[in-house]
Order: sequence, then structure tokens, then C-alpha cells
Amino acid sequence: MRVNEKYSTLPAEDRSVHIINICAIEDIGYLPSEGTLLNSLSVDPDAECKHGLYFRDGRRKVDYILVYHPKRPSGSRTLARRVQHSDATPAARGARQDQPLPGKGSVGAVGSPEPPMDYHEDDKRFRREEYEGNLLEAGLELERDEDTKIHGVGFVKIHAPWNVLCREAEFLKLKMPTKKLYHINETRGLLKKINSVLQKITDPIQPKVAEHRPQTTKRLSYPFSREKQHLFDLSDKDSFFDSKTRSTIVYEILKRTTCTKAKYSMGQGEGRKKDSALLSKRRKCSKYGITSLLANGVYSAAYPLHDGDYEGENVDFNDRKLLYQEWASYGVFYKYQPIDLVRKYFGEKIGLYFAWLGVYTQMLIPASVVGIIVFLYGCATVDDNIPSMEMCDQRHNITMCPLCDKTCSYWKMSSACATARASHLFDNPATVFFSVFMALWAATFMEHWKRKQMRLRYHWDLTGFEEEEEAVKDHPRAEYEARVLEKSLRKESKSKEKRRHIPEESTNKWKQRVKTAMAGVKLTDKVKLTWRDRFPAYFTNLVSIVFMIAVTFAIVLGVIIYRISTAAALAMNSSPSVRSNIRVTVTATAVIINLVVIILLDEVYGCIARWLTKIEVPKTEKSFEERLIFKAFLLKFVNSYTPIFYVAFFKGRFVGRPGDYVYIFRSFRMEECAPGGCLMELCIQLSIIMLGKQLIQNNLFEIGIPKMKKFIRYLRLRRQSPSDHDEYVKRKQRYEVDYTLEPFAGLTPEYMEMIIQFGFVTLFVASFPLAPLFALLNNIIEIRLDAKKFITELRRPVAVRAKDIGIWYNILRGVGKLAVIINAFVISFTSDFIPRLVYLYMYSENGTMHGFVNHTLSSFNVSDFQNGTAPNDPLDLGYEVQICRYKDYREPPWSEHKYDISKDFWAVLAARLAFVIVFQNLVMFMSDFVDWVIPDIPKDISQQVHKEKVLMVELFMREEQGKQQLLDTWMEKDRQQDEPCNNHGPKACLDSPEYPGGAL
Repeated sequence: MRVNEKYSTLPAEDRSVHIINICAIEDIGYLPSEGTLLNSLSVDPDAECKHGLYFRDGRRKVDYILVYHPKRPSGSRTLARRVQHSDATPAARGARQDQPLPGKGSVGAVGSPEPPMDYHEDDKRFRREEYEGNLLEAGLELERDEDTKIHGVGFVKIHAPWNVLCREAEFLKLKMPTKKLYHINETRGLLKKINSVLQKITDPIQPKVAEHRPQTTKRLSYPFSREKQHLFDLSDKDSFFDSKTRSTIVYEILKRTTCTKAKYSMGQGEGRKKDSALLSKRRKCSKYGITSLLANGVYSAAYPLHDGDYEGENVDFNDRKLLYQEWASYGVFYKYQPIDLVRKYFGEKIGLYFAWLGVYTQMLIPASVVGIIVFLYGCATVDDNIPSMEMCDQRHNITMCPLCDKTCSYWKMSSACATARASHLFDNPATVFFSVFMALWAATFMEHWKRKQMRLRYHWDLTGFEEEEEAVKDHPRAEYEARVLEKSLRKESKSKEKRRHIPEESTNKWKQRVKTAMAGVKLTDKVKLTWRDRFPAYFTNLVSIVFMIAVTFAIVLGVIIYRISTAAALAMNSSPSVRSNIRVTVTATAVIINLVVIILLDEVYGCIARWLTKIEVPKTEKSFEERLIFKAFLLKFVNSYTPIFYVAFFKGRFVGRPGDYVYIFRSFRMEECAPGGCLMELCIQLSIIMLGKQLIQNNLFEIGIPKMKKFIRYLRLRRQSPSDHDEYVKRKQRYEVDYTLEPFAGLTPEYMEMIIQFGFVTLFVASFPLAPLFALLNNIIEIRLDAKKFITELRRPVAVRAKDIGIWYNILRGVGKLAVIINAFVISFTSDFIPRLVYLYMYSENGTMHGFVNHTLSSFNVSDFQNGTAPNDPLDLGYEVQICRYKDYREPPWSEHKYDISKDFWAVLAARLAFVIVFQNLVMFMSDFVDWVIPDIPKDISQQVHKEKVLMVELFMREEQGKQQLLDTWMEKDRQQDEPCNNHGPKACLDSPEYPGGAL
């Protein structure tokens, strides 16, 4: 029998090619893979119309793509496959040895001119050949295409046959739907009526996808098992494992498959060079698979394919096109997201991100409404605010002390009327209520998300995922394995050196060799990276993070100096309009500088955080991701909020007093808050940084940078083939189109920008009640923007199972707790809420706020100015000033202890600290109470999970009963056959045709 006839999976009339069988791993006990590779086919034109989604036979679907840059071999011979198969037949092994990996392209030709030798490219090619041979042994089917429309790029198409899918699904414990259907418990009575009304109301904003419709039945799911295939509906094997699951299975095989035979000949004579870098790469390749090969440039990319095109008239309908229409279009911004379809296409991890973003955006709606009400309350009561009315009343004629030395002159408090009135919009009793509300809102949001997450885990069959995740979590990373191997080799070389100096007894040589061999085998198993190995990396991390934080503080200090010097320079301007708007000009320009620096440092800190995490060499991907997130969040948190913290808690706190000011570098006098307080400036700082980051960093960068990269790729393609560019674009296969897309870089940037925004919404919400509104408007655009990016701009990510959003939930909880503390201090120390209460209940003569402004101002005798600090033009106001006022609680100049801190200061400070303690504990208690009242798992979901377990037990009990009945039937038949033997003797039994062991 010929090889192609023995192993072909095609009908006899289609066997016009040579087909090689590569068996699966028989030592594990699995069925061998059927025929795999096609060297050349009579290509059907209709198969080509599938745009690269299938092999050239038009039947086998492409599950994964490996991309490489083919180079001509350094020798004149055709490179032969160097994969040895001890379990294959000699004929098949001989065919495999003499034939390159089939496909359109060939890797060299006999008799072709010999190009210059490139040992690195030879090493890459040899490792590709071995790796692909190992993939064949694992049961995958490959097809190569080097005759592509992208110059210098080759593709390896990978298909997983049915038996491989079943084997790996059992390994991964993938839950698949069984034939068993059961009814989901529906609500009854009043709740049912309310749900039906809500469904009718929300029907126009529901996406038009089948997965989003409410379901009354659900299939019972069970981890796939080949022994229990009868439980599953296998009527359509092509669709039983969807494209997301198939690509996940192939990716697991790619990670697990290794290339261990990296010692190839590198030519002849002088060409046999031992390049240390090359040897290190070979060592790396000996421990792990596709991640190492991608890092070393053996393959340039690896990705699953999109289901098809997302726009066009003649495009076949697919999930990608449906997602583009119902999810990634700006025209459906008002609709719910089709989360189940997103999960079906991209996997659970990405589905959870968009589900969390949707829940967060929905929860911003009530926060925005309350924030608008608080803002409108401030607008409605601004004319009734007595302190701002007193500040604007020119009849009071309050003369304030200069804001800077020499160049600044005395000024009227009434000139700050606009700032005082604007401050009331955000500094009123309603903002205290809003702070309490937002703290409870954050707790409610976290609880609501936990419940939503449990619903998704139930609907997505992830309820028993914890054990599987633990197994995956312990899988070492490629870089960790390389470091462990390097350490083990070092130890092995040291042990050899020690043995070399110790004389051995001739009688114990064999025993010593056995011990040495066993020690070498166990060396890599026991070796692991300890804190001593990582100490240089930890020290580098600590020093780098401290240095980066110090850089942030230095930049903030530089902006402070800019504000002080600019204010002094503008004070010398001859224009009255410029001098009257000094504070607004300085604040606005300083905030813009802060915004630009924050955006630039965000990008720098992201790269630094990744580098710091890499040098730590975490063991698992989960550990790597968590450490990266922690470092990036810490640096970006400090970068984004340091300027805001300065305005909220430090500006105006350490300025000293007239005649005894505090100076920076003995030259720059610390800046003061406006008479109305620093809350208005905090509001300006927060709003500009928040809106600027959202507009520039989150939206323009996400739209502009991909468009720019796409335009650059378009120009390159025009240069490569300017004449037939349009035809070139039309004929590209699916894997070629996807190769030109941007690779998926993970969800960390997406989560990070939302967590930073969550901080803006909660941390300083007492100073900016409109923050939730602007966050809501941004997120409505952000959801569709991210959706469009995933559908149109990025390669399809590998689907990853996840039961929650991971460390991000803990960060959210931490930000929520920190928000309570920060808002307590903002209300207490930054705003004038506590001083107003103290004055109202302790010092007011008539129980009103009249006289509050005068109470908060202290007096200063201008004759007490230090030399060289008095105004150059003391008559700027048109009269000579004897006493000027400044905001502080100090004794007057005619007091015995002039300019000392007064008793009023201590009374206000005590009230402020008391408010912080009461507010913090009260709100924390209320948040914990909300956490306790709302159960983490909805009652109906817990009932459904319990019902599934009961149904599964019943199903297996019935199966066992059926098996027992069948066994009893067989035993009864055997008993009936044994009775004639006992009655008529053994000879009659042997002669009986019914007896299995009858006469031969």
C-alpha cells in the first residue's frame, strides 16, 4: 500500500497529491491524527473565494496563523525535514525526511547559486522546521504559503482536526453544552410584571442579536470528556467548537510544544562557529514554545483569524460584521452592548472588561444627575450667599496685603468678587451631601458589579473555573524558565568543577556516574529563583520608582516656581486688565503645563513599569500582569494626582504671614489661596486635567495613532506596488489582511485609563460635582471607540478564560476607600465649610453669616514689613495704606502677642479634625453596611447553580442505572447459557453453538 493511499483523508477521486500522515503522540495513548499535509493541490476557484479562511482544499478551517520572514538557505541543498519519528513507519519517515513542509513556496532549489551564509537565519529556519515537525506530531495540520502578496513574508496555516480538539478540550476541562435542556426559574407575581414592563420599555435600546435575547431554557454544561461524548450534541461537529475555542486550543498546543533539537550544523569548515548569543537562544528554545520563538524572531507574529470582513456589499454575514453593526458603530451609542456575542467572539476576559465598563457607565448616570442637581443648587443660591456678597460689596473697602514682594501692590478684596461667587457653585452645603452620596455610590457600584459578574459566570459556564485557573496560573513563563535553566547550568558547571578536584576511587566510578546523572536530571526540577537571585532587580525597582516619583515632585515644584515668577512678572505690567486677571492667567497656564507633562510622563512611566517588571522575572503570566499593573498604577497615580494634591492640601498652608513669609530657595515666596479659598482653583485644576486627559490621551490618541499607522502602511504598500495597488488590495487573503492590523497589546491600558478616571470621579468629587457627568459623556464614546478598535484596527486576540477582572477589583476598592478619606480632608481643610459652621455657632452675634469674611481676616501694620519686601508703589490705590488684611487667624498688631496664632485658629482646627474623624467613620460604616446588605450572589443565580448540580447528579445516576441494567442483562444471559452445561455435562456444552468457547 502506498503512503498516500494509506493515510489520505480525501476520497479516491480527489487523491491527486502526495499526502503524509503524521501520527499523534501515541505514548500518551491518543488516536493518531489522520492525513495532514498537502504538497500541491488542484485548487478549486471557489476555495480561493473563501479569502484564506480555509486550507487550499476548501474544507479544513484555518484556526491559527504563524508568520515568518523566509530567507534563502545558506547552502546549495534543499533543506530537508530533520524531525525523527520513532513511532512512524519507515516509508512515512522516509517521505517526511525528503520532503519540505508543503505549501505554495519552497525553501530553496537544487543548483541555485549559493548566497552568503547567514548562520542566524539558518538557525531560525532549522528551529522553525523542528517546531513545525513537533506540531505535526501533536496532531495539528499545517500548510505553508510563501507566495503571498506581502513581500518577504511567509505564512503557516494551522488546522486542528476533530480528535485533537476533543483531546485538548478534555485537557483544558472546557465546559461544553450537553443535550440536556432545563428551564430557568422565572420570576413570578409582581416581579414578573415589573420585568415584562421593563423589557418593553428597554426593547428599543437592546441590540438586535440572538445572544442578547432573554432565554427561558439553558443547556446543561459539563467538562468535555471523550468517554462521555454521548452526553453532548455532536450532530454538527464543525460548529461544536466555535472559532474562539478552536484558536484557544491551538494556542495551548503552541505554548506547550517545544523545539529541543537545536544543535544543527552551521555549514562546513570555518562556518562551524559557536556564537554565544546563538547558543543562548538554542538553550531558550529547549524549554518552551511559541513565546520564545516570537521573542527570538523565529516567527514574527502568531494570531487567530477574524471571521471575515466587517463591511462590504458581498461580504458573508459573520459575527464580526454583526458586532460592527450592533456594537462598534457610533450610531448605536444609546444601546446596550451585546456582551454575550462579545464573549463568544473575543473570549471571557475581554467580555468581562466591556461588561465592567458598561456597568460603570450605567452607574455614572445617577451620579451625574445628582451632581447636576448639586451644581444647579449652587447656581440658584449664589445670590443669597452672604460671604460672597460681603466680598463683592465695595462699601466694605477691605484693603488686602500684597501677593508678592516689591512688584505687587495693595489690592481691594472686591476685585476677587467673580472668584468668590464662582467658588460658591462648588463650595456649598450640598457638596458635603454629594461627597457622602458618592462614597455610598462607589460601594453600591462595587456590589452591583460583583452581582453582575456572578450572573455572567453562570451564563458563561465559569462557575467551576477556580480549580482550572489554579493549574494555569502555575504554568511558568518563558523568561522564568530561561533564567532557571541558566541558573541550573551554572550550578551544574560548579559541581563539575568541584568533582574535577576531588579524586575518585576506581571501585566507585560507576556509582559516582549514576549519582551525577541523577543529580543532573533533578537539577532543573528543584532549582527556582530565590529573593537573592531577584535582589538586584528588586533594588533597581525600588530605586527607579523612588526616582520617578521624585521626578514628578520636581516637575510640580518647577510649575510652582513658574506660577510664582509669572505672577510677579505680570504684576509689573502696566495694563490694568492684565493685573486684574493675574490669578486666572497663572492658574490656567500652569494647569495646561501640568496636563502636557502628565500625558508625556504617562507614556514614559508605562514603558518603565514594563521594563521593571521584566527584570524581576515573575514566574507566571498572572504574577507578571499583577506586578506590571501595580507599578504602572502607582507611577501613573502619582503623576496624575500630584498637582491636584498640591492645590488641595499644600497651597496656601505654609506661606507664613506678612513680614515673615516662607520662601523657596530664598527667592520665591510661597503662593497664597484666593480670599474665597483654594477650592475654586482645585476645581479648575481637576476639570482641565480630567477633560484634557480624556480628550487628548484617551480619545485623540486612540483614534489618531491607529489612523496614522494605517496611513503609513498604506503609503508603504503604494510604494511596493503602485501600479496594481487596488487589485492587490482586493486579492489579499484573510491572514494577509489580519497581518497588517495592529497586534493586541492587552487590556492593561484600557483598564488603566478607566481606573484613573474613576479616581477623578471619586477622590476630589467634593470640589467638582460635574466630574461624573463628563466621565459619563466620555465613556459613551469610549465604549464604541474601544469596540471599533477591537473590530477594525486590531488582530483578533487569543480568547482567555477569566472568572473576574482580577487585581483591578482590588484597586477599585482601594480607590473607593481612599476617596472617603480625601473628600473628608477636602471638605474640612480646603473648603470653608467648617470655618463657616464654627463662626455660625460660636462667633455670630445674630445667628447669620454676616461678618464671616471680616472674622477670617487678620490685620497687619505695613510698618512691620521686612526690608526690601514692601510694595514699590504704596500709593497704587490712590491713598496711603496703614493696615492691610490677610487671610489667617492671628492676633492683631495692637495685641500684646501680635501676629501670634489666635484661639480662633485652634477652635477651627479642632472642628476640622473632628469632622474628618466623624465623616470618615460614618461613611465607612455606611459603605460597609451597603456591602453587607447586598448579597454578592443573586438568589436566583445561586438557585440555578444548585439546580444544575442536582440535574448533573441525576443525569449520571440515570447513566449508571442504565449501565447496571445492561450488565445485569448480560449476566442473566450468561447464567442461562451455563444451565445446560450443568445439566447435560461439559461435552454438550462444548458442542453447543451458543457457547463462546465451543469446539474449534
